[in-house]
Amino acid sequence: MKITHTSIYRFSIPMEPFVIATGTMDYAQNTLIRIHTDSGLYGVGECSAFPMIVGETQDTCLVLAREFARLWKGKEPLAIDARLAELDGFIARNTTIKSAFDMALYDLAAKHAALPLYRYLKGEVRDIVTDITVGIASPAEMAKKALAFKNQGAEVLKVKLGKEPEADIARIRAIRGAVGQEIPLRIDANQGWDFGQACSALRGLEASNIQFCEQPLRDYNDHLLPQLRKETVIPIMADESCYDHRDAIRLADQSACDYINIKFAKSGGITEAMRIQRVAAKYGVPCMIGGMLESRIALSAKVHFAYSASNVQFFDLDTCMIGHLEDPVVAGVQFDGYRITLPELPGIGADADEAFLKKCEQWEV
Repeated sequence: MKITHTSIYRFSIPMEPFVIATGTMDYAQNTLIRIHTDSGLYGVGECSAFPMIVGETQDTCLVLAREFARLWKGKEPLAIDARLAELDGFIARNTTIKSAFDMALYDLAAKHAALPLYRYLKGEVRDIVTDITVGIASPAEMAKKALAFKNQGAEVLKVKLGKEPEADIARIRAIRGAVGQEIPLRIDANQGWDFGQACSALRGLEASNIQFCEQPLRDYNDHLLPQLRKETVIPIMADESCYDHRDAIRLADQSACDYINIKFAKSGGITEAMRIQRVAAKYGVPCMIGGMLESRIALSAKVHFAYSASNVQFFDLDTCMIGHLEDPVVAGVQFDGYRITLPELPGIGADADEAFLKKCEQWEV
């Protein structure tokens, strides 16, 4: 089997403005690719650029997508490790767009084997319940949103913080006042605090039954995480501090975190995500699978990964539920409230709606 050409799409999805500590997004800056072969099969991949986190924009992804397509043209797509090594040899980092190409190869390989991707990866179906994210706003607005999610059947809430500690404590107290003490709350500071602020905020939140705090400090302050863990009983999850399995080893060796959040946009895709969760398992550090603002295409790939990665114990798979104003996806992952299932289809089992793609800027290489 040989790659004949790659179709590339500016896969912009309009959405309600979504605020985190590092910025506001008003549309999902996504890129979609289809890698076509001489067998008639094609693989689908999607990534979502989050420039304030990973340092890539939709435009940088689209430029590199065309370069990657040229690099792979005429080559064997089932040689996944060799193809991915070519991307790393061509350009450093740029893990977001690399993740779309990684995903498309796995979709194609599983389709070639006539298997759902999780079965190709030797995984098994298991129950998955996603959290749902409350963006940063006033305490009253966040409490209202959190209560609405609870009333809609949400079983776990994730709350964006990372502003002034006193204001963040007020946000959580308002939410707890609205939803009660039983529903699990996860908080995500998105690198918004310095060390002193993190200590103040986490100590002030210890009575609020917090499941864990995600990325309290800037990643360049990773050396302070071991001490921060001693300052609070709230477990710490590393997100922007962990891009690959080497970061996972470093963090675990330093006792810098309790958990690790895996995102394809950081790891470069499924291959490295698998390495991270395996390394973390050796250290007894459970993982979460999260994301940026992907559609149900990449979300489907993440569920296949979760079925195949036993050390992934937390699920932050609400990327298309937090303000997407269109759903440009055919088949793929399905929601029953906040419970997630996959169709038994070959590969990822999801593709883009052709009518939506006709509206997208596109290239063929």
